[in-house]
Amino acid sequence: MTLDQGKEAKYLNASTRQLVWWRYQKHTLAMIGLWLIGGLYVTALFCEFLAPYSTETRFYDAIYAPPSTIRIFDQQGRLHRPFVYGLTLRIDRESHQISYEEDTTEPRPIRVFVRGDPYAFWGMWSANIHLFGVEAPAKIFLFGTDRMGRDMFSRCVYGCRISLSIGMFGVFLSLVLGLVLGGVSGYLGGWADGLIQRIIEVIRCFPSIPLWMGLSAAMPQHWPPLKVYFVITIILSFVGWTDLARVVRGKLIALRGEEFVLAARFAGAGHARIIFRHLIPSFTSHIIVTVTLAIPGMILAETALSFLGIGLRPPVTSLGVLLKEAQNVTTIALYPWLLIPVAFVIMIVLSFNFVGDGLRDAVDPYSR
Repeated sequence: MTLDQGKEAKYLNASTRQLVWWRYQKHTLAMIGLWLIGGLYVTALFCEFLAPYSTETRFYDAIYAPPSTIRIFDQQGRLHRPFVYGLTLRIDRESHQISYEEDTTEPRPIRVFVRGDPYAFWGMWSANIHLFGVEAPAKIFLFGTDRMGRDMFSRCVYGCRISLSIGMFGVFLSLVLGLVLGGVSGYLGGWADGLIQRIIEVIRCFPSIPLWMGLSAAMPQHWPPLKVYFVITIILSFVGWTDLARVVRGKLIALRGEEFVLAARFAGAGHARIIFRHLIPSFTSHIIVTVTLAIPGMILAETALSFLGIGLRPPVTSLGVLLKEAQNVTTIALYPWLLIPVAFVIMIVLSFNFVGDGLRDAVDPYSR
């Protein structure tokens, strides 16, 4: 058997998952997006360890401090391990303008596995070890600080956890609602189909911004941040399930007359078994692609709502809450590093879109 014949035999004998994965690997942007998403979720899982400071640690002598410059050569040109210089705060007495000067007298080396702010990892294990940092009283601000002297890098890392988890949990709830209601609507038809479709039309008729403003006003101000977080996630899910439900309905209408469905029905299978064991698995790849492309939409919705002040609110830290700091044009002009959370939002949305495009191209593994 020649090498080409061996490859052909391997291709013909491969499982569907192997074919999809081989095809997916050929999509360069999709692989880049997959690695970025994996890195972002790892960052979200271990944000307490990766962030040098907690989200509420304030440095009153470093308000609106610019991003720290990492150096390896000192003023005399001597080589050092990566280090930063300390910052000295200057305030103009006439214009009250804030500025900083580097204190070049003593380099502050950047160390790994340093002790810093204590934290409870996932609320279960107490620790104070951080991946990197500088020894006190020196400070390092990779993305600068905000108006309260809080480290923007640490807040961005923590914000990724909230925004990414809302995307995952929200899409999971939307997936359950979309599969159940779309499956019932497409398979049973009749009055059930009419009722579910009218509910979908009513939900889609509501204007988004007035609806969110009303829901925001209805949520009590004394609710704890965790409760607000779950309420926002649930509401996003109840609004976002309609598209998937219509996709599932259309697929089931096309498939419910196929021979394998009729055979299952004659064998005594119930409606639920036919829908969830026979019909929905037949287009699982399409559902995966739809869900993958829905996650960035959910994240953008949370970001936009929090930015407008009708979503999550401080002390919860999400990317939308962080962008609320950059609403003032003057503030952006003076302190442009406050827009760094925008880069995270763009990275997340593009990565999920690349992965979705790659999956969409890979679900038909026998096409050339």
